Amino acid sequence: MQATPVHQHLVTRTPSAYEYPLLVKQLLVNALAVSADQEITYRGELRYDYTCLRRRIGQLASMLSSLGVKSGTTVAVMDWDSHRYLESYFAIPMMGATMFTVNMRISPQQIAYTLNDSGAEVLVVHAEFLPLLERLRKDLVQCPAVIVAPDDGYAMPLASSLPIAGEYERLMEAASPDFAFEDVDERTRAALFYTTGTTGDPKGVSYSHRQIVLHTLATAATLASPRDGQRLHREDVYMPITPMFHVLAWGMPYIAVMLGLKIVLPGRYLPDVLLRLKRAESVTFSHCVPTILQMLVDGARRDSQDLSGWKMIIGGSALSSVLCRAALAQGIDVFAGYGMSETGPVVALAQIPPGAAPIDMDETVRKRCMAGRPVPLVELRVVDGDMRDVPRDGKAQGEILLRAPFLTLGYHGKPDASEQLWAGGYLHTQDVAVMHPDGYVQIVDRIKDVIKTGGEWVSSIEIESLINEVPGVQESAVIGVKDEKWGERPMALVVHRPGDAVTVQEVRAHLLALADANRISRYAVPEAARIVFLEEIPKTSVGKIDKKRLREWID
Repeated sequence: MQATPVHQHLVTRTPSAYEYPLLVKQLLVNALAVSADQEITYRGELRYDYTCLRRRIGQLASMLSSLGVKSGTTVAVMDWDSHRYLESYFAIPMMGATMFTVNMRISPQQIAYTLNDSGAEVLVVHAEFLPLLERLRKDLVQCPAVIVAPDDGYAMPLASSLPIAGEYERLMEAASPDFAFEDVDERTRAALFYTTGTTGDPKGVSYSHRQIVLHTLATAATLASPRDGQRLHREDVYMPITPMFHVLAWGMPYIAVMLGLKIVLPGRYLPDVLLRLKRAESVTFSHCVPTILQMLVDGARRDSQDLSGWKMIIGGSALSSVLCRAALAQGIDVFAGYGMSETGPVVALAQIPPGAAPIDMDETVRKRCMAGRPVPLVELRVVDGDMRDVPRDGKAQGEILLRAPFLTLGYHGKPDASEQLWAGGYLHTQDVAVMHPDGYVQIVDRIKDVIKTGGEWVSSIEIESLINEVPGVQESAVIGVKDEKWGERPMALVVHRPGDAVTVQEVRAHLLALADANRISRYAVPEAARIVFLEEIPKTSVGKIDKKRLREWID
């Protein structure tokens, strides 16, 4: 018997119809129509509205075009969070070019590697970083044309070995705002950045126009969906506190522009400046890593500043219950988000639905500190070693696998690593988690950080959270160290608060009491000799605890 052919019935399209590709430029359309006079400020010193933003986007495109930038060109940006960065977020991809956001907090050798690997032809750079570029000049295969952005007392260099094309504002003044932004294929690469892992060179992660727009829509829909509480709305005042070089500041600037919000760009992150801007500009919505949140809470407590009305997403590292309580006490409506450089990044948010919020404070804090529930368009699975879903009972552990239309489709120039990332057709996060019956996901650990001791698995994240409950402890990190008898044993590195005295015995007694109450296994309690106090725990370039360096130090 001959099979009947399957006919695909496509939507009828008349030749004159505009199919509206999902392009970054479309995120400006509504904002310019309904929020043209909305304000954007850089540190409270420079101010302009959305109409001016659109004009400057055109000027930046015209200026870059005069330097040879065209569709397919990569333009690097090396700046603090500024109006220049926001303009680059739109002008560069709208030209069909790729915006490469340079992480200036990685090592100089890694910066040189990423500049070479990206093939950047033009570099917009804050004048503060010119001495670093001068030192890297010999390591660059082809030094990009440099556009200098002087501010904060940093001036144009009198002489330089770099191919300097000019100063940002002077070049902008000479450029036309009437650049014609033609449509490009929505799968055109719009943004590129590099993620640093535990081994090897940094890996390039890229996103297309389509991916950025879909991530913007999905995340905005999630943030706007609650009636009140942890939500984003058009009257909010937005200030990023996640660097704009890192995963597109979690995609939040695109959401803020699409909704036409007032935007406060703080420049370099200094706690006193951030708190001043929060107060002076009436900031209501931000996002940051726990380290920055701790600085803000400490600063507000020191100055008796009320931070009520400030909603804040925390990501990058686990939000501890102690820090969550401290932030809530200062008036910050804090909640966690989950994602990776490779995931767009937001794939889950720990919002508490109005009317369903637990009355018990302990339960509220527990919910806020979880990874949360998946945002729309995200398929999130927790699976065992055979890629079978584990029970949604809050106990069964497995790896988080993902599918979504905005996940990176591979690493730049690294086919083997890309296939490993996408083994079996799902993006492998390497995060171990449990799924609760209500859909909340709770991260247990990274696969490489789980400690196997005495035949039991110990979550380093859980033990860190419990150590942080000890009065006087500021933060902690737990790693596994080799042990001849047990295979591995946990080791705790602890930082105490300035002026507070904390002893090894206090930390150990707290954990032993939890073991006696069957909260944790006794295998999870480090011996006294493996509880060490440090002045500071090393962090990665984006504020995460650097367990790789801790392991190297211990070894």
